[in-house]
Amino acid sequence: MRKSAGIDAKPGVRARWIAVEAGIYRRLRLWADQRQQRRARTQGSSLKPGHLRLGEQGEDAAYFFLRQLGYAVVARRWRSPRLRGDLDLVAWQGRTLVVAEVKTRSARDAFAAEEAVDRDKRNQLRLQAEAYLRHLPEPFRQAVELRFDVVSVYLVNGESPVCEHFQAAFARTPPPEDRPRRAWQRW
Repeated sequence: MRKSAGIDAKPGVRARWIAVEAGIYRRLRLWADQRQQRRARTQGSSLKPGHLRLGEQGEDAAYFFLRQLGYAVVARRWRSPRLRGDLDLVAWQGRTLVVAEVKTRSARDAFAAEEAVDRDKRNQLRLQAEAYLRHLPEPFRQAVELRFDVVSVYLVNGESPVCEHFQAAFARTPPPEDRPRRAWQRW
């Protein structure tokens, strides 16, 4: 475990430090959102839609949640110029590269947030993860263990975020029913 300025000396100290960091980040984020709202009102531009702001808040909560669990987050909202979509969080847990898809909800509905990661989304994440791996050095790339996790975040009004973590939510290689269909294939 890497030690930095005595933060990792005791497990409780590390958890408190991450909690302080998360609090500071939330305050700065609130300040930036208020500034953006003022700017939008004065310049007549539109604000970011509410569902996108909710998703960003969920990704922030998942980021600090994974850090509390000991993950080393190395990328947030990573995009490949050739593929649609992004990787919400990319982190290392020991020798395993973890791609975490974050699903955020403002209420606990009939369907759980993690159920939104359907076949198409899983295939998209696999392609994005392979594109991310191509940025690693060639000899190291083959030895990397890759895991796909899903973090469901529930942001209910007035309560602190509730995160549910599903490790190894789906496999790196798709089962036959997850493989993308070609237009010429029979259904």
